Amino acid sequence: MNNIDIDAVDLNLFKVFEALFEEGGASRAAIRLNLTQSAVSAALGRLREVFSDTLFVRTGRGLAPTSRAKELKPLVSEALGKCRQTVAIAWPEATSFHGRSVSVGLSDDFEIAVGRQLIERMAQSTPGLRLIFRQTHSQIVGDALANREMDLALFAGAPSGRGLNHRVVGEGDYACLLDEKRRAASTLTLDEYVSRGHILVSSGGVVGIVDEGLSALGRRRNVIASTTHFASLPHLLKGSRAVATIPRHAALAISRLTGLTLVECPVKLPIYPIVLAWRTSSMRDSAVVKVQSAIQESFPLVI
Repeated sequence: MNNIDIDAVDLNLFKVFEALFEEGGASRAAIRLNLTQSAVSAALGRLREVFSDTLFVRTGRGLAPTSRAKELKPLVSEALGKCRQTVAIAWPEATSFHGRSVSVGLSDDFEIAVGRQLIERMAQSTPGLRLIFRQTHSQIVGDALANREMDLALFAGAPSGRGLNHRVVGEGDYACLLDEKRRAASTLTLDEYVSRGHILVSSGGVVGIVDEGLSALGRRRNVIASTTHFASLPHLLKGSRAVATIPRHAALAISRLTGLTLVECPVKLPIYPIVLAWRTSSMRDSAVVKVQSAIQESFPLVI
């Protein structure tokens, strides 16, 4: 199709595009949009004609976007976002958010610490809204927000990027987890701490902030294993003498859920800011605003 006029394009196709991109399959997109799978497949055919590209290719795990689809996604999301903002002007006090989703970027320590509270708060204030948790960290969050891969981001550190706003919602520090329910002391001596095997949670898997703190004291620890995710710690620590030093908010949540013991870290480690960031334009969306408020309200419960 050449020289396409927007009057000849069904703008509902863009909702189908967004659903296909985010759900990764026609059947899941159909469920999300409350359409039949054949209707979604037909819409995809029209989208391919409009953009002269296959847009999505079938893989063993569903549909994967082409490079053209990846190029289009932030533009389509921005256009749909403006449409939703326009509708929100007519209904500024919406009471139902069925069919809407808000994506929150965060690492799994924050997901463990505040995910459940956030879900419960949103179920009360925004019925029908779906939360999408996406893994992120401070080094990539600016680009991810700018590219509309997420609506909000919660992380440790400071963001960068134009058109972004941020707010410090708390301060974090560190605590230790181990499997000793009858432990009398609430802390470890430095000698006992370094004598134990350590589980390191790190994206690099080699050196962590604890190693830097110990190095300043002329000491070293024995890292027996490393993992990139906090969620695996209960399985790695249970029944062992190992210790893991992690952000306190995650240590508290894991301890409450699993019965692992939280003790104070004998090494002085730096306090860090916990930051909530968002695109300036996204604050015109009442759904995003409500999730932002819920995140800010959740943090006094865990810090």
